[in-house]
Order: sequence, then structure tokens, then C-alpha cells
Amino acid sequence: MTGPNPATPQPASGGPLLPGETLLWSGQPLQGLVFGSAEKFLLPFSLLWGGFAFFWNATVWAMGAPLLFKLFGLPFLVVGIYMIFGRFIVDSRRRARTHYAVTDQRVLISEGNGANIRSFPIEALPALEMVETAGGQGSILFGQQSMTAQMGMQARGWPGVATPAEFFRIENVRQVYELIRKTAEARRKKS
Repeated sequence: MTGPNPATPQPASGGPLLPGETLLWSGQPLQGLVFGSAEKFLLPFSLLWGGFAFFWNATVWAMGAPLLFKLFGLPFLVVGIYMIFGRFIVDSRRRARTHYAVTDQRVLISEGNGANIRSFPIEALPALEMVETAGGQGSILFGQQSMTAQMGMQARGWPGVATPAEFFRIENVRQVYELIRKTAEARRKKS
């Protein structure tokens, strides 16, 4: 397990920790380019979309078509470029600015380098699910997940799509899961 992460943003008020709260673990999601199970559908679709949009635009511009036809295809081309490349860049940047923490009282998810902090009382987590992958990495899901997340089709990096309440692809996922589970159990016994 890793200790406190010095890169975790701390507001001027002294940080997101409550008085008397102890940090037990902190970390970040897997960095760099990440492919999820949704890519089985999204990659071929984005290549078809982007390929057609590129073909349309190249043909219309080469033929000297009216301006309306030229302008009509540009938004489809922009969407195609975003679907093929841009969403991976957006997702990677989002994960680079995301930090996770487990304290003796709460589970914290800090996004946008502290611009958005979600806090969950550790003893009141509605559900706790671990998905482990090779090498001890994995995700911990908190609470009820959307249907797309349950099917493994959660698309990351799309504008307007909220990130689920989870620790996404962290190292030593089983140890962190057990830490959360045991801490929650101890807090419930104290109440």
C-alpha cells in the first residue's frame, strides 16, 4: 500500500480532511492511454464514423461543392476526430488530475486537482464491489452503478458523462478494498 500522496491537492483551509481524521491510503488511477471493454464497440464505430466523415469532406471539398455542403460535413469530421483520438486525451488528462483517498471516516474522490471533491462516509457506503485485473490492478466501485457500467460499457472521456463513484484502475486493489471493508466494519461497530 502506498502512503499519503504529496501531489494530492490541499485547499488553503488545511486540506479536505476533517478534524481528527486520519489518512489511511491515497493514490491515483492508472495513467496514460487506457482501453476499456467498451472499446470493442466504440473503436470500430469511431473508425467508421471518422472514415466516412473524412471521405465526405475530402470529396465535397475536392469537387468544389457549394459552401453549405462543405460546412455541413465539418461538424461530423470534428466529432469523428474526437471519437478516434480526442476522447483518449480528455480521459488521460482527467485521470492525471484525479486523486483518491481513504481515511478512517470517509472515502474521497478528488477530480480536477481539487476542484470537485466527492466524499462518502465509509460506514454508509451502499455497496462495495471490486474488479481485479492482471498484476493486482483493478477498480473499486461504490454504490449502485449505471446499466452501462454494469455491462462494462462505461465510456470514459465523453463530454457531459459523469464519472462513476469508483477508484478506477488503482494498484494493489485487493489491499485497498480490504482496507475500506475493514475500516467500514470497525466504524459500524463503534456506532
